[in-house]
Amino acid sequence: MTPPDPRVLALEDERRVLHRRLEGLASDFAETVAASLDTNADDEHDPEGATIAFERSQVTSMSRQLEQRLAEVDAALAGVAAGTYGTCTACGRPISPARLEARPAAALCITCASRP
Repeated sequence: MTPPDPRVLALEDERRVLHRRLEGLASDFAETVAASLDTNADDEHDPEGATIAFERSQVTSMSRQLEQRLAEVDAALAGVAAGTYGTCTACGRPISPARLEARPAAALCITCASRP
């Protein structure tokens, strides 16, 4: 039996963490919406804290970022399955092992990622 590939394990771990964080944000979003339904307060002019609209916007933005990272992880796992993992999608050169260790879902080598 072949031992599990540590790269795949790292990607699967990151995928699980991202899913848990997304679930938590979905719960936070639902709680924020429910809280806004239970009040008729004008929170847009409340000097005591953030508005409900602001909180919803923050949760939505964080969710989008996590969904983007999840898509990157899924693409990396697909690259493992296709045998292209670790190859820069821009120039076709290998991505350094140090970069993949630091960022397992990296699709670009340092040179291509550094370009403006």
